[in-house]
Amino acid sequence: MSATQLYTKHTRVWIPDPDEVWRSAEIIKDYKEGDKSLQLKLEDETLYEYPVDLQGNELPFLRNPDILVGQNDLTALSYLHEPAVLHNLKVRFLESNHIYTYCGIVLVAINPYEQLPIYEQDVIYAYSGQNMGDMDPHIFAVAEEAYKQMARDEKNQSIIVSGESGAGKTVSAKYAMRFFATVGGSASETNIEAKVLASSPIMEAIGNAKTTRNDNSSRFGKYIQIGFDKRYHIIGANMRTYLLEKSRVVFQAEDERNYHIFYQLCASSSLPEFKDLGLTCAEDFFYTSQGGDRSIDGVDDADDFEKTRHAFTLLGVKESHQMTIFRIIAAILHLGNLEIQGERDGEVCSVSSEDEHLSNFCSLLGVEHSQMQHWLCHRKLVTTAETYVKSMSLHQVVNARNALAKHIYAQLFNWIVQHINKALHTTVKQHSFIGVLDIYGFETFEVNSFEQFCINYANEKLQQQFNSHVFKLEQEEYMKEGIPWTLIDFYDNQPCIDLIEAKLGILDLLDEECKVPKGTDQNWAQKLYDRHGASQHFQKPRMSNTSFIVLHFADKVEYQSEGFLEKNRDTVYEEQINILKASKYQMVADLFQEEKDAVAAAAVPKGAPRISVRSARPAFKAANKEHRKTVGHQFRNSLHLLMETLNATTPHYVRCIKPNDEKLPFKFDPRRAVQQLRACGVLETIRISAAGFPSRWSYPDFFNRYRVLMNKRDLSKNDKKQICQTLLKDLIKDPDKFQFGRTKIFFRAGQVAYLEKLRADKFRAATIMIQKTVRGWLQRAKYRRLRQATLTLQRHVRGHLARRLFERLRRTRAAVILQRQYRMLRMRRAFLRVRNATLTIQAFARGMFVRRIYHQMLTEHKAIVLQRYARGWLARARFRRARAAAVVLQCHWRRLRARRQLQALRIEARSAQHLKKLNIGMENKVVQLQRKVDEQNKENKLLNEQLSMLTSAHSSEVEKLKKELQQYQQSRRGDGNQLLSLQEEVERLRMELERAHGEREVMEDSHGKERDLLRKRISDLEEENTLLKQEKEELNSRILCQSEDEFARNTVEENMQMKKELEEERSRYQNLVKEYASLEQRYDNLRDEITIIKTPGHRRNPSNQSSLESDSNNPSICTSEIGDTEDVIQQVEEIGMEKAAMDMTLFLKLQKRVRELELERKKLQAQLEKKDQESKKSQVIETKTEVTSEHEDFAYNSLKRQELESENKKLKNELNELRKAIADHATQNNSSNDVQDSYNLLLNQLKLANEELEVRKEEVLILRSQIMKAAQQKETGKNMVKERESISPNASWPNSDQHVDQEDAIEAYQGMCETNRKTEDWGYLNEDGELGLAYQGLKQVARLLEAQLQDQRREHEEELEAMRNQMDLMQEELENQQQAFLQTLQLSPEVQVELGLQQEITRLTNENLDLKELLEKLEKNEKKLKKQLKIYMKKVQDFEASQTMVPVERRPHERNMQVAVQRKEKDFQGMLEYYKEDEPLLIRNLITDLKPQAVSATVPCLPAYILYMCIRHADYINDDQKVHSLLTSTINGVKKVLKKHQDDFEMTSFWLANTCRLLHCLKQYSGEEVFMTQNTAKQNEHCLKNFDLTEYRQVLGQLSIQIYQQLINIAGGILQPMIVSAVLENESIQGLSSVKPMGYRKYTSNAAEGDSSYSLDEMIRQLNTFHSIMCDQGLDPEIIQQVFKQLFYMINAIALNNLLLRKDVCSWSTGMQLRFNISQLEEWLRGKNLQQSGAAQTLEPLIQAAQLLQLKKKTSEDAEAICSLCTSLTTQQIVKILNLYTPVNEFEERVTVAFIRNIQKQLQERNDPPQLLLDFKHTFPVLFPFNPSAITMDSIHLPASLNLDFLNKV
Repeated sequence: MSATQLYTKHTRVWIPDPDEVWRSAEIIKDYKEGDKSLQLKLEDETLYEYPVDLQGNELPFLRNPDILVGQNDLTALSYLHEPAVLHNLKVRFLESNHIYTYCGIVLVAINPYEQLPIYEQDVIYAYSGQNMGDMDPHIFAVAEEAYKQMARDEKNQSIIVSGESGAGKTVSAKYAMRFFATVGGSASETNIEAKVLASSPIMEAIGNAKTTRNDNSSRFGKYIQIGFDKRYHIIGANMRTYLLEKSRVVFQAEDERNYHIFYQLCASSSLPEFKDLGLTCAEDFFYTSQGGDRSIDGVDDADDFEKTRHAFTLLGVKESHQMTIFRIIAAILHLGNLEIQGERDGEVCSVSSEDEHLSNFCSLLGVEHSQMQHWLCHRKLVTTAETYVKSMSLHQVVNARNALAKHIYAQLFNWIVQHINKALHTTVKQHSFIGVLDIYGFETFEVNSFEQFCINYANEKLQQQFNSHVFKLEQEEYMKEGIPWTLIDFYDNQPCIDLIEAKLGILDLLDEECKVPKGTDQNWAQKLYDRHGASQHFQKPRMSNTSFIVLHFADKVEYQSEGFLEKNRDTVYEEQINILKASKYQMVADLFQEEKDAVAAAAVPKGAPRISVRSARPAFKAANKEHRKTVGHQFRNSLHLLMETLNATTPHYVRCIKPNDEKLPFKFDPRRAVQQLRACGVLETIRISAAGFPSRWSYPDFFNRYRVLMNKRDLSKNDKKQICQTLLKDLIKDPDKFQFGRTKIFFRAGQVAYLEKLRADKFRAATIMIQKTVRGWLQRAKYRRLRQATLTLQRHVRGHLARRLFERLRRTRAAVILQRQYRMLRMRRAFLRVRNATLTIQAFARGMFVRRIYHQMLTEHKAIVLQRYARGWLARARFRRARAAAVVLQCHWRRLRARRQLQALRIEARSAQHLKKLNIGMENKVVQLQRKVDEQNKENKLLNEQLSMLTSAHSSEVEKLKKELQQYQQSRRGDGNQLLSLQEEVERLRMELERAHGEREVMEDSHGKERDLLRKRISDLEEENTLLKQEKEELNSRILCQSEDEFARNTVEENMQMKKELEEERSRYQNLVKEYASLEQRYDNLRDEITIIKTPGHRRNPSNQSSLESDSNNPSICTSEIGDTEDVIQQVEEIGMEKAAMDMTLFLKLQKRVRELELERKKLQAQLEKKDQESKKSQVIETKTEVTSEHEDFAYNSLKRQELESENKKLKNELNELRKAIADHATQNNSSNDVQDSYNLLLNQLKLANEELEVRKEEVLILRSQIMKAAQQKETGKNMVKERESISPNASWPNSDQHVDQEDAIEAYQGMCETNRKTEDWGYLNEDGELGLAYQGLKQVARLLEAQLQDQRREHEEELEAMRNQMDLMQEELENQQQAFLQTLQLSPEVQVELGLQQEITRLTNENLDLKELLEKLEKNEKKLKKQLKIYMKKVQDFEASQTMVPVERRPHERNMQVAVQRKEKDFQGMLEYYKEDEPLLIRNLITDLKPQAVSATVPCLPAYILYMCIRHADYINDDQKVHSLLTSTINGVKKVLKKHQDDFEMTSFWLANTCRLLHCLKQYSGEEVFMTQNTAKQNEHCLKNFDLTEYRQVLGQLSIQIYQQLINIAGGILQPMIVSAVLENESIQGLSSVKPMGYRKYTSNAAEGDSSYSLDEMIRQLNTFHSIMCDQGLDPEIIQQVFKQLFYMINAIALNNLLLRKDVCSWSTGMQLRFNISQLEEWLRGKNLQQSGAAQTLEPLIQAAQLLQLKKKTSEDAEAICSLCTSLTTQQIVKILNLYTPVNEFEERVTVAFIRNIQKQLQERNDPPQLLLDFKHTFPVLFPFNPSAITMDSIHLPASLNLDFLNKV
């Protein structure tokens, strides 16, 4: 593309400027080839002529379009050159306050010199897991990229942070380490991440100092390796240091300070523990007062010293070692204050023995005072023959003292670094690491010495590595896309590095000169001139013979050779070191050990990485040892080791820029910035990128951006790649300007700007066409409006004249018509009145006659019905009386004959002959009588059934007749009473009317007289009354208004305060619960680890439960399931007294539990001893065990036999008495209704008694048979007889030793019973004690019957009372009807008819409604019965199936059962019984192994109902241990399931629903009135009776909170990856958004991660899944609302945080898309009836952010609108969005800085929090409102799939 096409009019360029480096200008005349100058116009409107070099054809740099200015990545700029980079950084830094910018793989960080709110914890979470190009540039993005590549590629990473002093290197490295510590926190409780962060304050204290450029400048380099395990958790760290600036210990320049630790120690010298150090303020010491400035603004040295000590403690440095460190530092300060006295012109020196500082120095270091005094001023010279001691001059002594101070500090520095590494070391195998290199940048000062030389040498090596890495990445990108690779010429600094480190280079010559005995700096400089004078990177200054110049990659630097040799030697005299080695303090002596000893003492760590990491400063060697390594040699070796480490890792670069030297916030000095950009290699990166194809577009993005340049024919094709290739070939003729890759298009520099220009021209032409068309349409529309207005005016005027004429004619005609119509109307009205009166009279007369006839017929019919019923009743009554009399006569006659027969039998029974006859055939008679009794009983039973059927039929008929009689009486009574009352009322009214006429005449006269007198008086009183009322009302209104306002205000304030306090309290409580859950989880992990460690001694709990099942959240619950008492006490000791003190209730409960367990242990021990005794006894009498067990069974059976026989006799006697009482009562009260009811009641009782008699009889037979069988097998030994007599003395049986068959025994028993009924031989009958047992049984039956009779009497009285109340109500209703009837008589006939119809309609409507209700009840009952029938059918099927699967082993046992006792099945009472040993099986089947799908087709929350029914049965039997065990096992089982399914939303929701339902059941059936208001009577019967489970309700509430929080975490984890893509990036409105150029970071991250975008529909489907799962599982609606409120808050927070950290989404089109997506979410909430949940309100900040992106942002009115609209956004968020706002097209305008300042000014009054981002992990306090269930426990069916056959229904 030629220059004439680019340098046209209105094109903007960059020209050099001495002050601003580069200045912008606009071309005002097209450039043509051959022109010697360019005509430009500067920004201040001045004209400028720029000369053009025709030979070199050097034209000024082109400026990028405004749409590309402010890019996150400098490589996204179309024109890549120095002015574009500088301008982009300046715009981002000053206008948008963005301190971070990408430049390819480099992150450029500009120091703002101000604390910014962009490093909080929420910002770390916002960048965690995000692609590097998706978010705004940040140090956290670089750290996340390194962490992600380490996990993805399994390769070690490095972050290289470099820059000048004061550029922010240390802070950037600190934030990177904080990110790793937060994201990759250690899995164990070693707090290694806290230790890594704690190393920073220590290293800053001992290695940082104030300089003229930086208040906290790092005077050493460090490389920190953070180690990670296979799960990428931090397991350890290691630190290497480089080139500590030791000279600062003894010398500081003006306005600089020594290391911070000296001033911190002096500031804390007043502390008691530091009194022995002899320190005062820093001004009193020479080493801390040379710079003059001993304080830093805003820094408290004493406070920083406390942080340093805390960091030492955290890293495990003992207090004794800390004190030794502080003693050494104080000793250095005292060493600097020594007074050296010179003698003989300074050739001989000495130190006074009384010098206070020398004494302090020796005492602090524990060395000999006299030796140190001597060897500070003398030195030892060793020759081959002898050794000399020589005095040193004053200069030599000062240098030796300073060298000793520097050496002591350097050794202490190395010791601290080694101990930090020990504290950060781990024995776990390191899987990978990330290194953070915080190293000095390129330095050049007025005087540059050895330190600057080493620093710049290190930067040369780093720059070489950087260049090769950038070159390698570019090559890989081209090869991957298939682009032809051509060699790019880039700067190679290898010659400069060879000059420094090659053989006979600068360092080699320096080491060689140091070995020469009398080597000097001048000689070394001369050798450099001779050796390297011809090198292109080495120069000799013109005016100096002791300096030399090295041409580094950044700049050329002149170094002064003075001091190079001394600093390289680092000389310290051996005598002084030997004195320190002999120190009485071990730590001081260890500091100065030989390097061999130090290396031998250090153990090689197990599992070290492939590249070893160690301190770069090895231990010191003696000064006079041969071949000692110099400082330069050590630095070169450590630098080579660092480069090996960096080359073995993937590097990430952070270049820190210092914007100004005055340390002013947000001030940008272009000259300083350009100098640093050149030095740090940023511009070299730009140059390498610009040499190739810097601009890169994917085919879809290019198609979307530049489709406006395509024609319709190309757009019709489907292949976007082919369309893009065709377009580029047409637009750009030079094929070298672009290349087509596999997935992207590569452009040379400037081509994207050219395409943007073509696109803007196309838009401009389209805009002109649109404007032309619109303006023409507006003019035509205006003409049409004027023409239409003229025609309308004419039409209206003409119409007005015509209407005036028409109005006059119409009025004349109307007057005639009105007269005619009025006359006609008057005559018609008179006729209608006469006609209507006639019709009314006729209608009433006819109606009266018809009603008379109707009433007569009705009366006759009712009389007939009454006669029929009355005659029938009388006939039946006569029949009943006759039948009763006959029965009485028969009874008396039969009784008389029975008495006579009884007397005869008694006489006969006394004779001996009769007794003989009886004894002869007794057995046969007994059997025969027993058979007769059976037959009579059967006949009696049949007769009773017939009698019950007859009585039931009779009772139903009586009831029916009663109802008909009552209806008839009511109707008759109503009619008769109504007729009589009407007649009486008519007569009374006549008499009153006559009397009223007479009284009226008298009263009228008196009234006329009094009326006139009272009127005047009343009027006066009324006036006064009205005035008083008005005053009263005014006063009342004022008082009420004031009181109501005050009361309302106070009430509202109190309510708001109480609500706020309640929410805070609830939030604190739930946070405590959450923390408790986390502590509990940590405790579980620790216990698991301890269990793993103690595997040989592992013991299982008695209940076979896991360790998780033995947890308990409530301290008030016993912990019997946890294990033995010693384990509990051990756990409490492990937790520590601090945590135990947090909950004294837990401690007291544990003490109580210990006591209980101790008692239980003693009880079990006693039982154990008893068992041992019994076992010993059983061994002695082993032969007698079988006989004893048989005898015990026999005794028990005999006792039960006696009881049953006595109950049998008792029931028979009671039956006879009841029959007699019924007969007597029936004869006396034959006509009463109560007789019939009581008779029916007694008959039912009789029937039940007969059935019970039959059951008892069968039981007696079974027992008799078993007794006879046992007696047959019994031995006749004396011991067994005695034992039997001792167990049951009255349980003997006559002739028991004889062999008797079972049938004979039954017949004998029946005969004996018959004999007992017919004989008077009471002695014979009472041989086995049956009379006493019978008497006791009769007493119990009598009490039972008496209680039943009392209940019947009470019910009868209640029925009578209800009947009386009903009669009173009917009387009141009758009176009301009479009054209404009288009122209707006074009305007109028409109104009476209408009123009658209304009443009849009302009555029919009520009857209809009653019938409908009855029908609905019947339908419901029918459905319920059908459902029960299905359930019972299923039960029958399950039972049959279980019966078919009965094992064969049980059949022999079933055969042994001879007689089966059948009992009548009782109703299910809503309780489930289980045995204690089945509890683990219950928990396993119902909780641990249960799947939600297994109970999906049953009642929701079925496990909760089953558990409550089990709890209710344990409460019913009053078993507190069972209740406690079941509830504790349930809670532990739920916890185990939740821990196992930590990521299963369905399982978590299922158990949240069941836990809440169990909690509701415990409340609903607790017996507390507040929870029983909605219970039915049946549900009230299911309440707990014995136990108060309030504490367990609290535990379940806490468990519900934990499950709810886990549910939120699971749902949040599923939704979180979707939110940004679905809400912010999803293009719901197609074609609205437009793609902008993106930089290197964007397309590399997209290529690495692939396409993982989600649409809004996918997120809504996920929300639908959540909602359906929770609804299907029966979760309370209130909880569902709270869940979605929390989820929508998270959606709002994550989307808004991402919006605040991304420049590419802050545009108008994104605001439109965002608002549409939010409306979709709101529509979803409305569709699910969740609008009341508050979820929509949580989206308000995001809605306002979308509106802010769409609003105008120009005038002050726009600013006011933004301030009034964005009430949910903070000031920082509003300003951040405005700073990030980026136009997508050229026609949009940027937000000006003045507008943003206006917004900030208007928002100053707000008290917004300082944080920028929302805390997306914030959780609202959850509420679990009480929600009772309408399901009764007895209606719940247990599915067979649950395998709960061991549960028995009660």
